Amino acid sequence: MFRKPDWYEEWAKANPIRSSGPLVLLCTVGVAIIVAVGIILMANPWQTSTLQTGPRGLALGVIKIDANRTEDPTIAGYSSSEPIIPTGGEVLARDAYENAEESLGHLTKDNYDRLVTAMRSWTGIEDLFAGEENYQTVVARMMIQMTQNINEGYEEHVGGAGVNCYTCHRGQPVPSGIWFNNVPVNSNVSGWAAAQNRATMNSEYTSLPSDALEKYLNDYNVIRVHDLESRVDNEGTATIQDTERTYSLMNHFSNSLNVNCTFCHNTRAFYDLEQSAPQLNQAQLAIGMIQEINLDYLTQIEDVLPPHRLGPMHGDVPKVACLTCHKGYSKPLNGLDMVSDWPELTTTDDEVVYE
Repeated sequence: MFRKPDWYEEWAKANPIRSSGPLVLLCTVGVAIIVAVGIILMANPWQTSTLQTGPRGLALGVIKIDANRTEDPTIAGYSSSEPIIPTGGEVLARDAYENAEESLGHLTKDNYDRLVTAMRSWTGIEDLFAGEENYQTVVARMMIQMTQNINEGYEEHVGGAGVNCYTCHRGQPVPSGIWFNNVPVNSNVSGWAAAQNRATMNSEYTSLPSDALEKYLNDYNVIRVHDLESRVDNEGTATIQDTERTYSLMNHFSNSLNVNCTFCHNTRAFYDLEQSAPQLNQAQLAIGMIQEINLDYLTQIEDVLPPHRLGPMHGDVPKVACLTCHKGYSKPLNGLDMVSDWPELTTTDDEVVYE
């Protein structure tokens, strides 16, 4: 029979084996296995959903965790009311008010009052249209025309939901998601280096160029940087700087709508529009709409705005981009209907159809 050596008892007392560490590890692994099995049996509570955005078989889709899908919290601040259907013989706004807005003077007094009250709520400007001394009243006239033009001329982009003041303002006099020209971002250099390598809001806080919004959403630069031939040497060929600007703009699109590249593109064939998702056409339409808003409406009010509303570097007007309306959602306000109650904002004609 085996007998322990005499020295073993003394050595064992001087060198006890600590089993608590391995025991804790074993218990942790066991609990993790039990939890994993429980999740599988109960179905994964963090399931993902794929929104197909293009033709089948091209892997055009946006994958999101269902638990992260939230409703836009600013929807709760929106107010609306049904139109007052004219029956004939009502007093018109232009007859009831000496300073009724020209673009709304053809409305009945009741519907005019109803719309003005709503606009004050949507923009957070309580004295809107109260008098000519308020610069915001002058700005609002241009914004009414802009809204009517968007709903009438860009219906394919804004869809049946349309837009009104709340789409951008969300109860604030100045909408979030506006931008100003901010180049040069590096004052100690000139040329291309002055437009990049410093994180700014306009570059989505990357080192990419900070003038992408200015070039593509305010000027009429065209996004064409993909060529199937290498080292193309033709007049007007896009440069590496144009490519970097495009990356900067695409970052803006992605963050503004909370989507990835495949929301619009087939990433193995960026050049082939026929293999892209329909949203790419929507994006191209949106670019034209934003350019028109910035150039035909917002730049026209530069002389009206007070200095503290202008850009800090160049004194330019605040301009819009995708973020101004979308605010992190693929559809502004989750696609909330913004115009059914407000036919006055859907047409530039004096004939408003109430239903």
